[in-house]
Amino acid sequence: MRAENPLVQLQRYGQSFWCDNIHRRLFTSGELQRLIDEDGLRGMTANPTIFEKAISEGPEYDEAIRSLAAEGHSLLHIYEALATEDVRQAADFFRPIYEETGGGDGFVSLEVSPALAYDTQATIAEAHRLWDKVNRPNLMIKVPATPPGIPAIERLLYDGLNINITLMFSLAHYDQVADAYLNALERRRQENKPLDHIASVASFFVSRIDTKVDRLLQAKIEQATAPGEREALRRLLGKAAIASAKLAYQRFKQVFNGPRFARLKAHGARLQRPLWASTSTKNPAYRDTYYVEELIGPNTVNTMPPVTIEAFRDHGVVRPTLEEKLDEAHAVMDWLVEVGIDLGQVTQELQVEGVKAFADSFEALLRRIAEKSAVLT
Repeated sequence: MRAENPLVQLQRYGQSFWCDNIHRRLFTSGELQRLIDEDGLRGMTANPTIFEKAISEGPEYDEAIRSLAAEGHSLLHIYEALATEDVRQAADFFRPIYEETGGGDGFVSLEVSPALAYDTQATIAEAHRLWDKVNRPNLMIKVPATPPGIPAIERLLYDGLNINITLMFSLAHYDQVADAYLNALERRRQENKPLDHIASVASFFVSRIDTKVDRLLQAKIEQATAPGEREALRRLLGKAAIASAKLAYQRFKQVFNGPRFARLKAHGARLQRPLWASTSTKNPAYRDTYYVEELIGPNTVNTMPPVTIEAFRDHGVVRPTLEEKLDEAHAVMDWLVEVGIDLGQVTQELQVEGVKAFADSFEALLRRIAEKSAVLT
């Protein structure tokens, strides 16, 4: 008898898994429906890197690009037409889950342009425009947790949009995001506006933390002269990301079990779930399901790229890990300080680098559309 699919088992522990990928081939091939029916997929996310890859691979977008280019539309208009159509189709696949869960799951995320990550007002305007253009209740607009992004997030939540807050790497980022969510709902409550339809996730990027911290630790290992010092540094490799995420989850529990949220919950407010993003394993020395297996717990989301979905379906181990080894998580934070790793600086750099990486992907995406337009017309 075949063992239960580990992806499906995640729901038993209160975790939804979303797919960090979007492509028209998923819709037309039946693969997306299979993921929903057989693997328990409950949502989908997209970003400029994902769209650039989708448009570059295969002919699925060629006819739409040719037609839009022939009509004289700008590259940005063509991108938006392609992206919003994909997100609209994906949202329709997940609409039954959205309805069955009373608006608790079944979301598809679309990102505001990364070029606007440091412009509060432009982010607000673009988010509204994309929200209106897609016109689906189970859409989430992705906004990065940059300093100018935080007031935009609060305003958009106040306006009643579903928001997926991205590029969070630290407890400081989490505190700002949770506070923005509560501020927005409190303002709505004061004005007797409904709260029950607003959904939000706080996306904590995981593996990138280890990639950067491990690089700093390796440099210290190479410089260390005492064997004991080298061994102590090696024990910290691959530990920072999971420790940070587990402590962020504890903060989530404190905030959303506290009196401030209780007052909002009484009027229908939903939890702002933590979402674990960047969960593919970048270091081949680590288990390919590491950033899923170590972060399983109630009221969370894990968004996985296809390679991680395949790996976890094949050999993922499911158990409630999010609240295991909390003493070790605190100790890891202390040890990093002791060995001279400034995690605050690291996480701020990661956010800046993340914005730049998405902006670079967005420019590459527009270049790819330009190349295809030239060939196809």
